[in-house]
Formats: sequence, structure tokens, C-alpha cells
Amino acid sequence: MINRRTLTKTLGVALAATATTGVASAEGEDPQRRRYLVRGGAVVTVDPALGVLPRADVLIDDGVIAGVGRDLDARDAKVVDATDMIVLPGFVNTHFHMWSALGRNFVADGFPYFAAKRATSTLYDAEDVHRSVLLGLAELANAGVTTVHNWSNNTRSPAHADAELRAHRDGLLRARFSYGHVDQMPRDVPMDFTDVDRVRQQYFSAGSAFDGLVHLGVAVRGLSQSAEPAFFADMDAAVRRGLPIAIHAGQAPPRIVDAADYERRGWLGPRTLLTHYVTALDDDMEVMARTGTPLSWSPHSEFRLGTAGDPRDALLRFRRAGVTVSLSSDATSIAPSDMFEAMRLVWNTGIPWQGTPSAVLPEVGFREVLRMATLNGARALGLGDVTGSITAGKRADVVLVRTNDVNLAPGGLVETTLVQAANPANVDTVFSDGRIVKRGGRLVAYDVDRIVRDARTSSLRIRTSAGGILTPPS
Repeated sequence: MINRRTLTKTLGVALAATATTGVASAEGEDPQRRRYLVRGGAVVTVDPALGVLPRADVLIDDGVIAGVGRDLDARDAKVVDATDMIVLPGFVNTHFHMWSALGRNFVADGFPYFAAKRATSTLYDAEDVHRSVLLGLAELANAGVTTVHNWSNNTRSPAHADAELRAHRDGLLRARFSYGHVDQMPRDVPMDFTDVDRVRQQYFSAGSAFDGLVHLGVAVRGLSQSAEPAFFADMDAAVRRGLPIAIHAGQAPPRIVDAADYERRGWLGPRTLLTHYVTALDDDMEVMARTGTPLSWSPHSEFRLGTAGDPRDALLRFRRAGVTVSLSSDATSIAPSDMFEAMRLVWNTGIPWQGTPSAVLPEVGFREVLRMATLNGARALGLGDVTGSITAGKRADVVLVRTNDVNLAPGGLVETTLVQAANPANVDTVFSDGRIVKRGGRLVAYDVDRIVRDARTSSLRIRTSAGGILTPPS
């Protein structure tokens, strides 16, 4: 829902702040890629060769990070003053069911996530999912997330797929759109890949869509939601098409993923993403590490829905095995799509647990969770050469965080500040692929009022149709 007509005017207002307050300042902008010099910030590059630069510049040229260092000469660039700000790569959310973003508050006491999903998933029409994905994209941009894996596990019709992709076209964020099944379809019926092929040909014939920002994948149900013959058929169809595959691997007994068996079948590797997998055995983790199979870890969801044991133990064992761990939010009715909060939860719970194999393992540190939320996420989605760190030659997905806000003042160690104290309200500026989508603390590339109004309309219609506890008050 890009509001291009008023974007330049809005930016001009949003940027009217002084450097002494730590708010970026510049003249008006537009949604095109330009040449920018982000000047004088503390740069958390997440690049192993660069580390943290206490004061540095980042040069952005036509969507590319053209330079990182002190006192860069870019006299023809627009200056973005990053004084008293932390500059970092955009976050990567590797598992977000965006079709249900507008259903964030459908759950209640005695009416948990799965009950709410069963009551509502069949009621979303194409326009509802379009509005929901736009809402999710705006929320992500606001929180400094520039790449998302849209795990579309309720793709009810070709019109629904088109509606989600229209939202991505207008959303200006980097994404994988993983075409999934129809929620609540019979367990013994395989997915119909006819429309996956249509979408691939119509939108992704060049490999990616929407100026290269979006690529295609497949989200299969896994054995938690399908019978074994149907799951095997789904996997065979996805593998034959050479598409990246995403699988829910389970948070509760029984253990439904046998990594050694999946390896024998040729299903594992860097293009297969497993999420949750709280039930994994040490042998499973070793197979994942050996095959380069990444993990998407949704910390709130693992604690709320996992009944396979303490998720802290599983996470520390994944680290010991050498599995690439990325972070994600799952569904908005379980957790916000906020990587600051996800990082903070992982840091606070990532400690050894006495009486388990994790007791002798090192605790999770600030630098590590930042890498999980950025570079590891990019690698998990096959985008490690594209985004995830502030590295010359990568695309310009760059976030500026104010440090003079009351919840971050008086400053200190920058990695600690980001993990321990920051939140989306501290995000001042967001570049997505070199385009400014948030500036001066305001979303400037989205018609937020309309997005919220439309989401409310769809939410009320769905709640009315579902009835029961969801019935809106008269």
C-alpha cells in the first residue's frame, strides 16, 4: 500500500530534526534508490572481518553497500546523520505466517492458538490475506526487519496466492514466498502443485520477482499435518521442482522428523529449512550440521507450544552441533514479529540447564543472537551473499537505531544495547534494498492508516463469521 504521491512531503517533515537529538536529518526523499552516506554512527556490521566499528560511515549507492569505513568521501551523496545512532543490518525473520497477521488477538484464555486457527482459517478470502500480509510487512519494516520468510500455510486458492504476492509487490521488503497447503485439508490428500507451477511461471520465470526482492519456495505440511504417503508425495513434488523447502519439524512428542532418514532420501541440505524441531536428538542435530541444513528457531513459540522438554536445552545442543540457527516469530497470535524481543528472549533463556546435556555448554551471548537475527537468517534463506551484514557489495538493507531515547540512554556497549534494551520504537531509519521505508521514526513508504483500517475491516468480518468467543461486541 505504497503512498508514493505524498512520500516526499512526508519524508521532509519526518527528517526535520537535529543531529544533537540523535534523530537523522536530511532533505526530502523519494522511494527510488539513491546515493546516500550514512555518517558517523556506531556500525555493528555482523561481518566477521569488520566486527563493530565505534564510529564509521556506510555508503549506499543504487541499492548496494558501496563502502564501510571512517570518513568516506561521497560529496555527491545525500547525508544521513547517524550521530548517536547504532547502524546495523536489517533483521531477517525466517518463519512468519503472514496470512494470519491480522488475527494476532484472536486467542484468549481457554481459546489457544490452534483452536483460534481452526475457527478462522477457512474464513479468510483473498482480500483478507492481501490486507493481512500488507499489515505484516508494515509491522516488519517498522521494527527494522528487511527480509521475511512468508510461510504461507493457508494458500486456499490461486486468488489467495496472487493476493499475497500483490502485497509483496507493494511491500518493498525482501522475502521468500513459500507456497503452502490449504489449512485443514485432509491429512491423506497431497498438495496440488498445479498452482505452484503457475505462480512460478507467471511471477518467477526470471528466478525472482518484484525487482529481485522476492523468491519462491514451498512450505510442506510435514507429518504433523499429513499422513506419510501424502507427505512423501509433497516432498517428491517439491524436490523435483528444485524449489527451496520449508518443513515444520515439531515442538511436541512424538519425534516426527528422523534427520538420518531425510538425509538418505536426499531431502536435507542448505535449501531445506526446518523450524522448531524441539524434539531433535543429538544425532539429528549432527546430521543437520553435516548437511548444512539450517534451523528456524521461534523462541516464544517453542516455549508456548513446545511440550517436548525445555527448549533451552534443545537450542544449546543445536549450537554445540554446529547447526545454523536463525530466529523467527511464527504467528502473530503467538509472538510479535519483533526481532529485538526474539533476541532478548533467546539471550535471557540461552543458559545451561542443570541436569541436561547442556549443563556444560556455554551460554548464548549478545553477539551470537545478533548474528542469529541477521546473517544466520540470510544464510538460512539462501541470501547470505545478498544481505545479513553490512558488507561492501551486499544489498543495502540497513537500520539506524537511536541511542538517546530514554530506554536506551545513556548508551554503552552497542551490541548489548541492541539485545538488552532496544525495541521498534527506537528504530529511526530503515533502508530496504537502498530505498528508505522508515525515516525519523515514522513509516514513510506505506499508507499506514489505510492498512490498519482495511485490516480492521477484515478482522471484524472474520470474527463475526466465526462467532462464539470471537463475536465482536455489538
